[in-house]
Amino acid sequence: PQVCWLAPEQTAGKQKPYMYTQGQAVLNRSFFPGFDTPSVKCTYSATVKVPEGFTAVMSATSWEKQKDNTFVFKMSQPIPSYLIALAVGDIVSADVGPRSRVWAEPCLIEAAKKEYDGVIEEFLAVGEKLFGPYVWGRYDILFMPPSFPFGGMENPCLTFATPCLLAGDRSLVDVIIHEISHSWFGNLVTNATWGEFWLNEGFTMYAQRRISTEVYGSAYTCLEAATGRALLRQHMDNTGEDHPLNKLRVVIEPGLWGVNPDDTYNETPYEKGYCFVSYLAHLVGDQSKFDAFLQAYVNRFKFQSITADDTLGFFLEYFPELKEKGVDSLPGFEFDRWLNTPGWPPYLPDLSPGEQLMKPADELAELWAADGLNMEAIEAVDITAWRTYQLVYFLDQVLQKSPLPEGNVERLSKRYPKISKAQNAELRLRWCQIVLKNNLEAEYHKVKDFLHSQGKQKYTLPLYRAMWGGSESARALAMETFSATAPQLHVNVQNYVKKILGLEVAE
Repeated sequence: PQVCWLAPEQTAGKQKPYMYTQGQAVLNRSFFPGFDTPSVKCTYSATVKVPEGFTAVMSATSWEKQKDNTFVFKMSQPIPSYLIALAVGDIVSADVGPRSRVWAEPCLIEAAKKEYDGVIEEFLAVGEKLFGPYVWGRYDILFMPPSFPFGGMENPCLTFATPCLLAGDRSLVDVIIHEISHSWFGNLVTNATWGEFWLNEGFTMYAQRRISTEVYGSAYTCLEAATGRALLRQHMDNTGEDHPLNKLRVVIEPGLWGVNPDDTYNETPYEKGYCFVSYLAHLVGDQSKFDAFLQAYVNRFKFQSITADDTLGFFLEYFPELKEKGVDSLPGFEFDRWLNTPGWPPYLPDLSPGEQLMKPADELAELWAADGLNMEAIEAVDITAWRTYQLVYFLDQVLQKSPLPEGNVERLSKRYPKISKAQNAELRLRWCQIVLKNNLEAEYHKVKDFLHSQGKQKYTLPLYRAMWGGSESARALAMETFSATAPQLHVNVQNYVKKILGLEVAE
């Protein structure tokens, strides 16, 4: 299950096959014999021979190409087994910074270079200022074929990323801050068990938002965090708040055949984890003191795998005055409750700085949902300077109010070509959802084009659900699009779509 073999039609170039591995959480045991647990770290080396016309890349600190198309890799820092990754395909590279290059199929490399030139170094430098030295030497990104089902995988030295990040206008470059933040939280200091995945993801979300605040300011970061909180709300509403997976410390109990930690994957370790780390910062009450703590934490536990008890013990040791106050057992906010009680986070960080960006978006969505459009008021709002998350927030509000009164969506589409003709995947997803919710058949081709262009699970499944829940013509569009694109999709994504469309799933 760990090794994904792509036929030529599943790649961007459509000419040559491609292979990549995806180790998280416990799949690398099907790739090489090893202790496949995050509690063990080791160095590794590999020799990979590939056919002529192919290149191999790995998550390694050094690599060289020898004769006969043989590549030799070494990872000189100890890492957990899930971070060992290999990709082989028709791939080339371009430098985008002093310690960064982008890798992609030849037809994507220009776009990747243009999008990320100079960007990564800025994020890395801010990360180092906040959390201490970047220990992995290089930070490269491999832009995967369009069928790659995930957003990104933080393999050290070489993040695997969806080509959906190549929006053409740098409007999604900040998504990579999350993967860069894993260089300290997850890759350097690692959860010892998958039951405490929040140690990887909660700290990474916090680090991502610290870097984003330094680069883009707090209003924009709070708006992005509000989008995250909405996803957590949606997830908890779907599963029920008291679902055992909505604890930060998840009990992964072996049943008859054991359990796959991947099945426990959801928003909770990310967003509830972020709230817990924000609560710790709130207890300290001074951002620069908490930043210093994070640096000390990384330094204390680097290259180790740890538990939440290690983390919280170190926090109380670092702030003896908080330990004396008994902050670990304040009623309603007990550390034990955070870890072991399912449900909504007891503390939510203040996101009010984001309201200055949300309010105009809310008001504009209201105007577009009205029965008689007040074009004068609409034209008075200039959205040309709005950045991605503000536009996403606006479209989410429009989607909630859909279907809109007759004719409104057509006018919205004409009024904002920046949105209705966007190449940015986050905007395309939402625009396609709006098209389907309002049954705007004139723009169905945009849904089809988007699904033909990528196979990311997060974008593909919601659109099939929307088509299947829509009109006869929307259902026909779903069937037609799926039969045309199924071969380019990852097998898991194919099966999820089949379930939505009520088709037989091959065992």
